[in-house]
Amino acid sequence: MSSPSSSTETIVLGGGCFWCTEAVFDRVQGVVDVESGYSNGQTPNPSYEQVCTGRTGHSEVVKLSFDPAQISLREILEIFFVVHDPTTLNRQGNDVGTQYRSGIYYLDPAQKQVAEEVVREIADSKTYSAPIVTEIEPLANYYTAEAYHQDYFLNNPNQGYCAFVVGPKVEKFQKTFAARVKS
Repeated sequence: MSSPSSSTETIVLGGGCFWCTEAVFDRVQGVVDVESGYSNGQTPNPSYEQVCTGRTGHSEVVKLSFDPAQISLREILEIFFVVHDPTTLNRQGNDVGTQYRSGIYYLDPAQKQVAEEVVREIADSKTYSAPIVTEIEPLANYYTAEAYHQDYFLNNPNQGYCAFVVGPKVEKFQKTFAARVKS
């Protein structure tokens, strides 16, 4: 779905802690904006503390605005599936709970089709030994996360979680997709 600028599209992805996912996609050439938020839950305008209880139904997500002339949705999803584990239900590493589920939250049928194709191709390739549990759902009930969560890794690179969890994911992206790193 096009955003206000006809040159960009938007997709929402849940790949565990949004600090990790945001830090990776902030560095992807063709991604013009990344916003941490919460989606696909029932609680209106939830706080971080509420989402962390696992009782809101919300997933920690990033809303990506990207320029399809520079990067396709397929390429974004290929990066997404390398920088998180899509085979662990409601978990990424030591982060456990429904808020850390793997999800692609689409804005139109074309995005759903691309997401389903990419998941099928990855499953068929046997890249992972376990089944992919990434949910593919229409975007619902999106809320922007609190200001202190935005650009968290950029603003707190030496914080323990950032140094030991976020940093390695950023490094993995930069090594695996060197041609896609913003200059």
